[in-house]
Amino acid sequence: MMEAFLRNQILNVCRVRHHQRLRDAHLPVRRREPRYDRLGVEGEIISFMPNDGNKVGLYIAACPISPEDNYFEIEIIDTGLFGNIGVGLVPCRYTLDAQPGWKPFSVGYHADDGKLYKACGFGKAFGPKCHVGDRIGCGIKYSISDIESGSPLTAKVFFTRNGKELGTVAVPVPPGGLYPAVGLHSEGEEVKLTLDSEWTSEECMLMAVDSGEEEWTRLHDIKLNGTILEYGGRGKCINDVGLAQARCPLDTTFHYFELEIVDPGENCYIAIGVARRNYPRHRHPGWNRGSIAYHADDGKIFVGSGIGDPFGPRCHKGDIMGCGIYFPNDYDSEADSDLSPEDPEDDVLLENDELSSDSEEEEEEGWARHPEDVGTKVQVFFTRNGKMVGKRQVAIPRGGFYPTIGMLSSCEKVRVDLRPLTG
Repeated sequence: MMEAFLRNQILNVCRVRHHQRLRDAHLPVRRREPRYDRLGVEGEIISFMPNDGNKVGLYIAACPISPEDNYFEIEIIDTGLFGNIGVGLVPCRYTLDAQPGWKPFSVGYHADDGKLYKACGFGKAFGPKCHVGDRIGCGIKYSISDIESGSPLTAKVFFTRNGKELGTVAVPVPPGGLYPAVGLHSEGEEVKLTLDSEWTSEECMLMAVDSGEEEWTRLHDIKLNGTILEYGGRGKCINDVGLAQARCPLDTTFHYFELEIVDPGENCYIAIGVARRNYPRHRHPGWNRGSIAYHADDGKIFVGSGIGDPFGPRCHKGDIMGCGIYFPNDYDSEADSDLSPEDPEDDVLLENDELSSDSEEEEEEGWARHPEDVGTKVQVFFTRNGKMVGKRQVAIPRGGFYPTIGMLSSCEKVRVDLRPLTG
């Protein structure tokens, strides 16, 4: 992490010196132009132009990748007939009738088969296939020694899909450097190219100073990055639930929270709801007593049972799901908050991720045996994209109802706002 910090500092210095040199030279800067053939280019939009020889159409940017501008992206607007879209890096004088990765000193990630091509017409399995709306990125990771040398012999080229890094490959750097390139090869293909995209590696993201971690008491098989929660479990069976539970229960001051589905993953097994404190970590909210939740994959509501009832629409990428509580006018929060958040014995239970399933089952049975742990009746409601989906009357468990989010399939990612109504 310290190396990442130093690298960012050096990049900033390099950027400042670069602009100072241009300013102080008092000489006109020669403007390079991009090279392309068999493509229509209108601003950032690049589209394939059918040709008699059915040759590849290739776009090569005007300037090479550099420490100051080390990353670019395309967004697939239309996959055309076959989705033969390639993204990568090539030498300056690369032939304009070949996809990135087919010829020497080039590398490319191809949308139609998800394969990586490195100086060869045969690709290797690398990532998922890409479709309309997907963003494919490519860049170079520069080390401090690379920046100091000024001309590294080998580049660590990485690719991303929808903001998630897929992998890195070492590529020899030809004289003149490596240039962003986009290849299209079937009628109707169209992409949007953004050459000034910015990419922050995962290690640099972890350095960001935020209070996100302080908002959560339990993060089981969930990775936290600021306001983003990402599923980190196996996703093989129903016991592989990833659970995130907020530190503070909902109350009359903060009675509502939301999540946005950033990536639905394989199955969109995402649930939003409220649950009692110390809810079983391997169970979706709504499946066990003392919880209620709205599930994105089937649109059902689960109220303390593994069997859900039809409730609302299914939810997809970009949808915002909300959950809140209508408290009675005479609600007394103290009556339902006998379990103090500062209880040291309880904190040990919350933070111990090595609890056995037997211990959790005993805890579950113990909670169910004590009806006095159930308090005031309230209305728990759910929203989708700002519109009310429905509500259910339930009793608040002793200790309160805590915002709880569950996930269960790989690559699922949500953005959470625990206080969206505070501006």
